[in-house]
Amino acid sequence: MPALPLTRRRFLQNTALLTAAPLILPSRVWSQETAPSQRLTVGCIGMGKQMHGHVGNLLQRDDVQIIAVCDVDTTRREHEKKRIDEAYAKKSGATSTGCADYNDFRELLARKDLDLVLIATPDHWHAYIAIAAVKAGKDVYCEKPLTYNVREAVELVKAVRKANRVFQVGSQQRSAKEFRVAAELVRNGVLGKIHAVNVSFGNPPKPYDKPAETMEPGLDWNLWCGGGPLVNYNPILSPRGIHTHFPAWRHTWEFGGGNITDWGAHHIDIAQWGLGVDENGPVEVRAPQNWETAQRGAQLIYADGTVLTHVKGRGVSFHGTEGEVHVNRGKFELVLGDKTVHKFWSKEVEKTTSMEREVTLTDREYLADAKVKLYNSKSHFQDFIDCVKSRQRPICDVAIGASTAIACHVMNFAYHYGANAKWDPVRHRFASGGSSKWLTRDRYRDKWAV
Repeated sequence: MPALPLTRRRFLQNTALLTAAPLILPSRVWSQETAPSQRLTVGCIGMGKQMHGHVGNLLQRDDVQIIAVCDVDTTRREHEKKRIDEAYAKKSGATSTGCADYNDFRELLARKDLDLVLIATPDHWHAYIAIAAVKAGKDVYCEKPLTYNVREAVELVKAVRKANRVFQVGSQQRSAKEFRVAAELVRNGVLGKIHAVNVSFGNPPKPYDKPAETMEPGLDWNLWCGGGPLVNYNPILSPRGIHTHFPAWRHTWEFGGGNITDWGAHHIDIAQWGLGVDENGPVEVRAPQNWETAQRGAQLIYADGTVLTHVKGRGVSFHGTEGEVHVNRGKFELVLGDKTVHKFWSKEVEKTTSMEREVTLTDREYLADAKVKLYNSKSHFQDFIDCVKSRQRPICDVAIGASTAIACHVMNFAYHYGANAKWDPVRHRFASGGSSKWLTRDRYRDKWAV
């Protein structure tokens, strides 16, 4: 992968910076492997369910330290700050490690002692915050889907390249062996010529129509809505208290993209990886019949004629002239001719084997002398950390995540506008049949335009 220009890490350098810094602990009280001065400092923005999981993983590492959290919901923000302080205090024996908490992400990004930023806000905030983060000199891990619309994806890639930052998109299926092996089977011609790809995920988004309810104290609703419309508060968008589910803002047209951009950002990402069109994309979009009410059937057409269809199916399915491969998380099936040669789809059915075994055997039997070997990451976040240190581009670099997000948005045009259109994946615009107005918001509110 092409290397980024080498830059020094922004560690604490003088006493003046320590006024905003966390307590840096003696190496003897944490791990002996990583000295405190070599730990990467982390700020987390968006403290919901997804970030809760990230925080748990970060607290197990000795090479990073969370020094700041940010959320517009006071309850969630303070809950994670307390959790982080208690975890580090337990490691060090101190009473507090001084994790700061912020309502406004701009205050967090202004910190000069911050190396990395993790972003797990609702989708409509991803691009604005990510652009601000790289301009502030931070390396970024941002959840998928990378952006809320096409224009945001284009502008974010420009900003990351100009700032020369390392940027990992949270499309973690690329770091799972079953998906990489499936993509390598396709890229090495084991399935023959691919003519169809089926991707399985849920429904397109719907307009937000919930009634107003009373907000929990401590929620900055104006900032939550950001560049989107200032809609009625309802807990399906921002749940009260500490929630353990994924909120339904992702199913609204105003703040997300439905399952097309939610799970679609995972499965279409793998489809494009297998087809070899990273940083490229489809050349045509086709709407399903009865597109106003349809929930499946939209299609993306690629330059070689491959047709990708949104279906109720098995995750990602590549169909070729010589066989097919089906893959989902923890599931894998390879069919050559009319014979299933390797399969693990259900532990209740395939009781004498495992996914790891079937994928490993497939790799040994069909890819031992493969000419195409894809980027092999065994841990998505570790890959990010490794690339922060090496200054190389990670397995799901910003341009890859952008091309996946754009493909998802183009598919959504089929459901929302009934689009049957030609698409230019290089210039990121319609060649014919669509409107440039669809590529961005009609209007960004306040000062939050991308």
